[in-house]
Amino acid sequence: MTQDTTQSVLFPNLFHKPVVASFDQPDSSSDGGAIVLKAIDSELNLMERLASCLRETREEGKIVHSLLDLFRQRVYGIACGYPDCNDADRLADDPIQKLLLDRDPIDGKSLASQPTLSRFENAPSSKDLLKLGCELADIVIEHHAKRLRGKARLITIDLDPTDDPTHRAQQLTFFNAHYDAYCYLPMVGTLQFNNETEKYLFTVVLRPGNAPASKGAFGILMRFLTRLRDALPKTRFSVRLDGGFATPAILDYLELEGVEYLVGIAGNSRLEKRARRLMGKFRMKPRKTGKTDTLFSETRYAARKWSHRRRVIIKAEVVRCLDRDPRDNDRFVLTNLPYKPESVYRIYRGRGDAENRIKELHYGLEIDRTSCMSFLANQLRVFMTAAADVLMHEMRVRMAGTALAAAQVSTLRERLLKIAVWVKKSVRRIVLHFPVNYPWLDCWKQIVKNLATAT
Repeated sequence: MTQDTTQSVLFPNLFHKPVVASFDQPDSSSDGGAIVLKAIDSELNLMERLASCLRETREEGKIVHSLLDLFRQRVYGIACGYPDCNDADRLADDPIQKLLLDRDPIDGKSLASQPTLSRFENAPSSKDLLKLGCELADIVIEHHAKRLRGKARLITIDLDPTDDPTHRAQQLTFFNAHYDAYCYLPMVGTLQFNNETEKYLFTVVLRPGNAPASKGAFGILMRFLTRLRDALPKTRFSVRLDGGFATPAILDYLELEGVEYLVGIAGNSRLEKRARRLMGKFRMKPRKTGKTDTLFSETRYAARKWSHRRRVIIKAEVVRCLDRDPRDNDRFVLTNLPYKPESVYRIYRGRGDAENRIKELHYGLEIDRTSCMSFLANQLRVFMTAAADVLMHEMRVRMAGTALAAAQVSTLRERLLKIAVWVKKSVRRIVLHFPVNYPWLDCWKQIVKNLATAT
């Protein structure tokens, strides 16, 4: 590896003395804290189990980098803020990135190049990816079943589609009028245990850009409800879904399985008429007080294709803002829960935090970097991003009681992973020299101590 030893004077008149920048520090990295990812992965056995789902199709005598190394290189890179294969060339000799792959950080062979990673991403078959997706969910479920000692009162499943804009040349990308863009529509699934505030990602299924909202939801629920029940048999299950999921197949299946559900549905002339009656009762009240007022009620309703009438919660609201005319705001939630309408709607609103997890996937881990031509290659990228999210989420859980207990992925990366480090190797050990004035030292010590205790 060559170093740029050119010295440059920066802002000669800005400080009391000239400041010289010289990029000549060998065996150093800006990702020193990323060794925490390796510790979490070792505890979950995440990379090894996921990589084992991919079949080796290369000629044995021409293999330089194992599938496990390629998978780990991509997932660790995504977690560290390098979502593209193009980043590989800049990181090929980074000592910390090599250390994460169990290579000698100084003398070990360079990491895989961009062309090698691109071939790796385009190799898996649909069967490989189906197995990988199931394995990812199994790892998450087993981890939390162990954490909860096989006992949980309630598990809430949230499924949400999101948009993934494309450059129009990829397989199965279509124009979606709702998002006004050519895109994919990934389906994101999260789990919430008991009354915990955290929601844990367990699956992300890439779908064509013209897929209806409910496409794939039935298969996800049927496959993973079985796995959850096997791991946590004495548990109630609840499913929260947005509008577009209220299909006869999904509703009948959930009722047959004895699963609680809360599904948002779009208003129609019949439901909106009932909501207007409620709003008419108190429409004058906000005019006098100048404040928004809300009334909850319920009705029995059946769409044409439903097998029977079901309970619908109505939120009738008049929104008043200063110097504006009052605005009607009605919402409808389909449910089989027996609680009061206001309590049911409060539970349904918990979906909002699942949407925050989706924002983290977009803005923290850039799950929308699906620029491969092949749909299957893009699905693999989505799964690797999901694996990186599992690592980062577990990192956040280990920060309980610290200033980073509720930090987003980008904040965790900035404060715990992006630490300048000088790597020094001797015959007996590898020493990582971190800055003395690292501002988040207490938090970093906390997570390292936590992980050391667990192992």
